[in-house]
Formats: sequence, C-alpha cells, structure tokens
Amino acid sequence: MYTDARKIHLLEKVLKITNEATLLELENVLEKSEKSAPEPKKKLSVSDFLGTFTKEEANEMRRIINETSGQIDVNDWK
Repeated sequence: MYTDARKIHLLEKVLKITNEATLLELENVLEKSEKSAPEPKKKLSVSDFLGTFTKEEANEMRRIINETSGQIDVNDWK
C-alpha cells in the first residue's frame, strides 16, 4: 500500500500546481516515462518449453507423475 499512498501524495501536489511551465514539464516527464516503460513480461506456456527436455528426462517426468498422481496426504490439507 505504500505505493498507493505515494501516488495519492503526488496527485495532491499536482492538483496544487499553478505554474503552466511546471505542468508542461510534468507532462513531458510522464510522456517520456510511458514511452520508455518496459514491455510487460510474456506469460509462459507449456509450448514455450517444447524441446528443452531430452527424451529420457521427459520419460522420467512422466514416470514420476504417474507414480505420485492420486496420492493425497490428508495431513497436507491441515
């Protein structure tokens, strides 16, 4: 919540600006910031990992999943 409080504080300060040059400079800073903002990270999917495992590694993963799936320890849910 600290970030939200900082934003509110900034908004309060911006609302008090009476100097046109200051307001223009603030607009310029915000515009530059938006242009240079990094692209949001792409969410990965299973297909992004195709070909990263050897056949042996994939078989071992299948084996482990098959051996452990369906085994529920009721104590894990407490």
